[in-house]
Amino acid sequence: MRMPNPSETPKVSPDKTKKTKSASPAKASKAAAPETAAVAAPAHNIKKIFVLDTSVILYDHSAIQNFQEHDVAIPITVLEELDNFKKGNDIKNFEAREFIRFIDKLSAEHKLQEWLPLNGKNKGHFKVLMNNASSLDAVEIFGDKNDHRILNSALQMQRERPESKVVLVTKDINLRLKARALNLVSEDYETGKIQDVAGLYTGNDTLEDVPANIINELYEKGHCETEKVMAVPPADNHYFILKSFKNSILAFYNAASKQLERVDKLSAFGVKPRNAEQTFAIHALTNPDIKLVTVQGVAGTGKTLLALASALEQRREYKQIYLARPVVPLSNKDIGYLPGDIKSKLNPYMEPLWDNLKYIQNQFSETSKEFQKIRDMLDLEKLMITPLAYIRGRSLSNIIFIVDEAQNLTPHEVKTIISRAGENTKIIFTGDIYQIDTPYLDSQSNGLSYLIDRAKNHPLYAHITLLKGERSELANLANELL
Repeated sequence: MRMPNPSETPKVSPDKTKKTKSASPAKASKAAAPETAAVAAPAHNIKKIFVLDTSVILYDHSAIQNFQEHDVAIPITVLEELDNFKKGNDIKNFEAREFIRFIDKLSAEHKLQEWLPLNGKNKGHFKVLMNNASSLDAVEIFGDKNDHRILNSALQMQRERPESKVVLVTKDINLRLKARALNLVSEDYETGKIQDVAGLYTGNDTLEDVPANIINELYEKGHCETEKVMAVPPADNHYFILKSFKNSILAFYNAASKQLERVDKLSAFGVKPRNAEQTFAIHALTNPDIKLVTVQGVAGTGKTLLALASALEQRREYKQIYLARPVVPLSNKDIGYLPGDIKSKLNPYMEPLWDNLKYIQNQFSETSKEFQKIRDMLDLEKLMITPLAYIRGRSLSNIIFIVDEAQNLTPHEVKTIISRAGENTKIIFTGDIYQIDTPYLDSQSNGLSYLIDRAKNHPLYAHITLLKGERSELANLANELL
């Protein structure tokens, strides 16, 4: 059984036939395409039937609304699998419940084996497919399991509707391969996917040949008019390394003042930045005007350490510091199935956070105020580790919320976290978009990439991509050579 993750309005990959530009759902991110984008009809107007598997529904409960005029179907096996996901506090459980309610309302006065009209203008129809094997039996070929029953439903639809193009849509790569092995067209569900990951917003740039007098002005005054350096204003809260023939300086574009301001190299709770990008990160993380920060980088670049140290530096400004990492559970069981209290359940997943906390603490002697302060914050629960599964419905005010390994979240999960923010709350996401542990996400569809792409140029948001590993020379060797 597949266990995909939910998200916010994804879309299907394009088929290989000629299609109209306006209806293609897979060639642009949500930022560049309508939420209701779906695969377009070919030039000869063959209507398509998209068969969705469970992974797509758990990724986006509104998926069946995103195919424009084409028909959408789900095998009865998908409903059976959704029944196993309807209970729980995770996002996938929410997606399952929402889809079940939607189908219940849609079919209130109809039979689900009939083609039901979907709500909305120029929408197609929807039905539930029975597990009738076609002459090509996937269960007989691959074995008796739910995936193969879903394949059979799609194959049967292909046999019953030869005039239509039947496409199996799934987030499961292996199921797509099995479908193609049976001569069945199969595609990923890609609405909202970031198409150009290589060109993803980095948050900073280097400008060469800047006039020396501009750099001198920044050193002396701490700010200068943006027009003196560039003709077009950059994205809000964008960072720069400005270089002249002899000197260089770090600066950022202040979203409020619309000026370039000098960025000084400051430490955070004893942690000193070792390169320009880390300096930018600490500046963004400790800037009270920036409420949402993302820090992206490979292992060893200091993402989590900088976020945690910056949060401790601002401990007097907030009531609590929350630390969280996505928990990737076994099977469909969440951490509630693990033995012990909530702290015992979470500790195995949170060890990397504890490692960074110990690193910060061990910079000070055991008798120092700073060392004792961290211990007191843990004892008084001013510094807390919390599971993301239980955040739905909460209102988080006067806190700093650090979410580590955010690349393992879906766009919907990221939205859920941010939507919980109350007054005087700062949210920090850290992660590496190329190091994903969740089987139905990739560098294009994960929540961190999605957030970076969508939030850039917002005055409350800043992003920094860390490039240089600072953990050790040995760790750098692994990143560069292996």
